[in-house]
Amino acid sequence: MKTIKGPALFLAQFASDDAPFNDWGNITGWAADCGYEGVQVPSWDKRLFDLETAAGSRDYCDDFKGRAAENGIAVTELSAHLQGQLVAVHPAYDIAFDGFADASVQGDPKARQDWAVRQVRMALEASRNLGLNAMGAFSGALAWPYVYPWPQRPEGLVEAAFDELAARWRPILDHAEDMGVDICFEIHPGEDLHDGATFEMFLDRVDQHARARMLYDPSHYVLQCLDYIANLDDYAERIGMFHVKDAEFNPTGRQGVYGGYQSWADRAGRFRSLGDGQVDFGAVFSKLTTMGFDGWAVVEWECALKHPEDGAREGAQFVRDHIIRVTERAFDDFADGGADDAANRRMLGLEGRDG
Repeated sequence: MKTIKGPALFLAQFASDDAPFNDWGNITGWAADCGYEGVQVPSWDKRLFDLETAAGSRDYCDDFKGRAAENGIAVTELSAHLQGQLVAVHPAYDIAFDGFADASVQGDPKARQDWAVRQVRMALEASRNLGLNAMGAFSGALAWPYVYPWPQRPEGLVEAAFDELAARWRPILDHAEDMGVDICFEIHPGEDLHDGATFEMFLDRVDQHARARMLYDPSHYVLQCLDYIANLDDYAERIGMFHVKDAEFNPTGRQGVYGGYQSWADRAGRFRSLGDGQVDFGAVFSKLTTMGFDGWAVVEWECALKHPEDGAREGAQFVRDHIIRVTERAFDDFADGGADDAANRRMLGLEGRDG
């Protein structure tokens, strides 16, 4: 067993043009003031991080880490979620996802994909230069528009989508191996990797690549009515990152999993600040600790109701209260009477008997 690191905070939901959220030094100082010991960095946000420079300069990365350390903050991981999304985009989402890309490639799906692949590769290189061994990402999606089979999916459609998805990611995973960095795909609705079954379909096509791992976030499983504790047992060896995010699912006679096109506040399933939802985090932290997960517990604030700064401050203490400092001895060691092979044989009634 190992003690989970934390608390840490994912900065994507907090970076903005307003102080203190528009500057690396200030935002890490604010995070420390909230009670955090680490931050997860959105690699696309140039207000905080210069990805291209970081990919090529260890000096830049050392300075970047050093400025955070002055505030008592560690860099836990980079996130390449938005760029990973653009590695595979179904044409139905071209317009919606164009805004994730640099203006120079918007409106050109092939150029946008090439740009996204370069971005993810640079994020891996930057992770290496920062001394990190894991990076978060989305997988992107080609089959998602066909998730509900009506009309029925033609034979081979899903297989072709996953063949193509794997073909796009395999060279990136090989680069991840060269960099010594795991790509932890966040298992998330809207992605082709949205549950265990789809993750396994992907793994089969990338030959069980050792660098393809999971970013575990139980909130996305609550909203799918998936057993998020059993998921930990099923994929213990593949879980490389952990987002601490809460959610609730309260179906009614009017709506269920699909949400009826309602706003987040009016959906049966919605994200909540930590402690305000239905995730059994006592069980989650206990299971991860038993598994030997020694990564960071990273708060991802997403709530339909609560102010983000309140959610962030409460989240730091929530995680701190749930991290289990593992014991170095058994609770009943005080009653240990000592033993040796001869004593064990006597206790079993075997002393002096043949065989």
